[in-house]
Amino acid sequence: MLAWKMSSKKKALIVKGLRQVGKTTSVRAFAEENYENVVYVNFKSNHSAKKIFDDDLIINRITTDLSALLPDARFVPYKTVIIFDEIQECANARSSIKEFVEDGRYDVIGTGSLLGIKGYNKKKSKGVPVGFEKTIYMKPMDFEEFLWAKGIQESVIDYLKDSYRNLTKISETTHRAMIRYFKEYICVGGMPRVVDVFVSSYDMNAVYDEQRDLIEEYKDDFGKHLDENEQEETNMVLLTRINNVFDSIPAQLAKENKKFVFSAISKKGRSSEYMPAIQWLKDYGLINICYNLSNIDRPLEGYKIDNIFKLYFVDSGLFVSMLERGTASKILNDNLNIYKGAIYENIIADAFSKNGMPLYYFHKESGLEIDFVSVINDLLSIVEVKARTGNSKSAKIVLNDKARYNADNMIKLGEYNISVIDNRITLPFYLSFLLQ
Repeated sequence: MLAWKMSSKKKALIVKGLRQVGKTTSVRAFAEENYENVVYVNFKSNHSAKKIFDDDLIINRITTDLSALLPDARFVPYKTVIIFDEIQECANARSSIKEFVEDGRYDVIGTGSLLGIKGYNKKKSKGVPVGFEKTIYMKPMDFEEFLWAKGIQESVIDYLKDSYRNLTKISETTHRAMIRYFKEYICVGGMPRVVDVFVSSYDMNAVYDEQRDLIEEYKDDFGKHLDENEQEETNMVLLTRINNVFDSIPAQLAKENKKFVFSAISKKGRSSEYMPAIQWLKDYGLINICYNLSNIDRPLEGYKIDNIFKLYFVDSGLFVSMLERGTASKILNDNLNIYKGAIYENIIADAFSKNGMPLYYFHKESGLEIDFVSVINDLLSIVEVKARTGNSKSAKIVLNDKARYNADNMIKLGEYNISVIDNRITLPFYLSFLLQ
């Protein structure tokens, strides 16, 4: 956000992200620290503010009407930021961004979920301002941020970073502590509201209840996707498919399927029917898509197989809460069996996604399978996630077959300490937030 504020070619800043991920809190804190005047408008709770944008989008009229509606608002040119919160609820406020940017007297920040959903508020809008927005995405907290919330000293985190950078072993005491904290993070996840409950009470039942409340809120949101250009019957079919896809993911991950299986949702399920629902959930921010590759070589995107993929949740805590109650206890006490591989794959996919890394895996009918393939530190890396101890047969085959595959190294993630043997690097799970 600070880089945006200091940029020479100013646009409005749009902060997208899953509901309850912390967009409003972060934006308001940033605004208070960096501007003399902050004008805050919440379009979800302030319906009168929405009407201001129904007329012609003239900046002087808009600011006059807003100052009349909001007694504390002060519009001082070049010293004021206007926050349009829940901007998806007022499509014309988003349309006004073009006028605000061209006028140049006030900075504008818009926040919202559902902003990437096709058709949402489309009929009510005067148009989305193309070329006048700088968009950033906010995601749930990563493991480092979780450690901050727990009050872990920065010197400890710096020690982890130095150990990763130099590939030197971490002390056994710190290693064991971090494994415990990482298991907590898997169960709690990174949604700020849930993390707050955890660090203030350490009550996993309260954590579970908060996670289930969030999931119900998201499912309520699913109904808000309705494309006003479509008939109600068409929308209801899509809504049903969104719910069916969302509910099917835990079971599909548990079976460790080599790809997302449409027939697991419905016996006659076809990709053409369910792909719009999958894309909706991705645009909403709840899932990540991990694509299979036809070969391990650069550029990875060039070898992506569009119709063969896996789906992962963006937040491991929400995923764990969708499993049977008591799963968190089994994770913390290392008594988990059936879902263990799926849970650890999901948390690594989440870590990669938070670091802006596209998700790919490699699977062939012969049985050769690599959990993730990515470019890490400018090296084409195959990544193995070992929830249980074991060898990496597929990874060794790929590394040794230079005629067919161009992998530079292997990274194995597990409950191990750091070690290096030739081009094979072993790292503990909890350092996955450093892989970029």
